[in-house]
Amino acid sequence: MYTTLNPATGETLREFDFHTESQIEAKLSLADSVQRKWRCCPMAERTALLERVASVLRRRRSELGYLITLEMGKPIAEAEGEIDKCAWNFEHYAAQAATYLADEKIASSAADSRVVYDPLGLVLAVMPWNYPFWQVLRFAAPALAAGNGAVLKHASNVPQCAMALESVFVEAGAPGGLFTNTLVAGSQVHRLIADPRIAAVTLTGSTPVGMQVASQAGSLLKKQVLELGGSDPFIVLADADVDAAAKVAVKARFSNTGQSCISSKRFIVEDAVADRFVQAFLSCAEKLTVGDPLRRDVDMGSMARTSLRTDLHDQVIRSVSAGAHLVFGGKIPDGAGAFYPATVLDFVSPEMAAAKEETFGPVAAILRVANADAAIELGNGTEFGLGAALWTSDIGRAAGLARRIEAGAVFVNGMVASDPRLPFGGIKQSGYGRELGAWGIREFTNTKLVWTGPAH
Repeated sequence: MYTTLNPATGETLREFDFHTESQIEAKLSLADSVQRKWRCCPMAERTALLERVASVLRRRRSELGYLITLEMGKPIAEAEGEIDKCAWNFEHYAAQAATYLADEKIASSAADSRVVYDPLGLVLAVMPWNYPFWQVLRFAAPALAAGNGAVLKHASNVPQCAMALESVFVEAGAPGGLFTNTLVAGSQVHRLIADPRIAAVTLTGSTPVGMQVASQAGSLLKKQVLELGGSDPFIVLADADVDAAAKVAVKARFSNTGQSCISSKRFIVEDAVADRFVQAFLSCAEKLTVGDPLRRDVDMGSMARTSLRTDLHDQVIRSVSAGAHLVFGGKIPDGAGAFYPATVLDFVSPEMAAAKEETFGPVAAILRVANADAAIELGNGTEFGLGAALWTSDIGRAAGLARRIEAGAVFVNGMVASDPRLPFGGIKQSGYGRELGAWGIREFTNTKLVWTGPAH
């Protein structure tokens, strides 16, 4: 049974029974049948559905944003912004899918040789709670445009969001079963992966869960795309605009109450400007308000679960015990809800918990280095490799430094973020494969060569 709580109050919202085996079988059977027809639909018909989904999302923006806030504690303005971004994603693929998936003619000895992109089939999406609409719809728009079907296994603490997602497709007029939600325990995901009607798997979540899913899918030779954890570096060199960097750094760390894989978590600053950066960072962080996420004047809501807060606070305590300076926050507040303040640790060293482990919450770790080379080395000194930010006024130098950074993306003088037009994904323990852009829509296709003779 799923029990969903309001993390800002601790109140039980609703309970839901797991789907039975017969219900899951019926869902998969319908999804498989519908996808086989959907793959044959003209591209114009597929993209028309995407346009209708975007319209439904925009029309239901307030309702869906409220549901996000209620189930996982995101500030309401950010929750509504998440719905806006989902609509943008669908509009983007409605406009670009035909171009991204167009046949590619290649000169060869044949009379005609070309690459075509065929759908794989049903894709199982194992999704997290921190962006309960965006993470799902980031995958769904390109997958459906390519002719695939989607089977969702959402995080157990956002079942109402999962059901609302399914209702969006129903309202948009999608064929019944093309996007289907399953309420199953995490321990039963392997049974979905093993089902022969599931052709591929996409997962956004923690690295340990990603390893488990990858192992299960890999043993069956099923394609996977994994977007996992991150401990992204935010590197500030001595010639950077320190005030601008600090302002963006606060947003990069504390948006969504710091609960994002691509949040900047390690702020690596050259000694020459470290004191200035810390002062500027604090002046912005001190202005953040923490409270009821349904209030529009609140910057940070609650964390999604009290257990996550406990783990985060333990990382802070261990880092301070190891010598880090707690300069702001770091105390669990009294009262109900999984609230935690914006917290800043200075003089963090690489072996401390706040630097070595992923801090999935509102804790910023500041590490000081002697020069740019040391900053790059320290930035790369992690098992993760999702995204990185680099701040410098020397754009020519930045181009060379960016190539040395081990990450799926490097943002120069900006905040790491996903964009429907650009590839998104990581390396090392942050996963593999890419979402978004042309790269994302092709991940769940068969890149097929069609060779027509006779040869010249």
